[in-house]
Amino acid sequence: MADPAAKGVALVIVDVQKGFEDPSWGRRNNPQAEENISALLSYWRRSGLPTFHIRHLSLEEDSPLASGQPGSEIKDIVRPAEGEPVIEKSVNSAFIGTELETHLRDRGIDTVVITGLTTDHCVSTTARMAGNLGFVTYVVSDATATFDRTGPDGKHHEAEKVHEMSLVSLHGEFAAVISTASLTETFDVPLFRSKGSPNGVGDVRAGR
Repeated sequence: MADPAAKGVALVIVDVQKGFEDPSWGRRNNPQAEENISALLSYWRRSGLPTFHIRHLSLEEDSPLASGQPGSEIKDIVRPAEGEPVIEKSVNSAFIGTELETHLRDRGIDTVVITGLTTDHCVSTTARMAGNLGFVTYVVSDATATFDRTGPDGKHHEAEKVHEMSLVSLHGEFAAVISTASLTETFDVPLFRSKGSPNGVGDVRAGR
């Protein structure tokens, strides 16, 4: 069970939706991500810790994640339980145009553990903004995943490398990157602290 002092730690599950099964997204890495997120969710529930589910509702009518499409539904493996907030968004950050920050602050939550899809888009954007807003931020490396990408020069980038470099860019600047096991087995998270911030969270300004 979690340390009682960790009651201010929230699990944030970003965009684990059925629409990401659509073949149009292409090849994906980390197929076990949903199982790891489910394990974290079970752990959070047993420990009485707060969870927030993020649901993306695309404004593009032909998107698998568009409102009203079956793909906009959260996957069964991490289906929200009664009383667990579902935050709906239409941009990459779970903080923009939503009440997520308000909910966190109202409940005295100062630390977020971020999981979900996709590593380089909504997970990364949410983590960066969480860090900039002053939250102690963790991203769980094996509870996130992404897809192959094509760069502006037409070069193909495999999902594994996109995932890896996205986490590299986050770690130590916006968040601490950790694993599922470090949470579920020992609740051993190396509290992300660095000098330069009056609130002790660290200097998380981009490009410092």
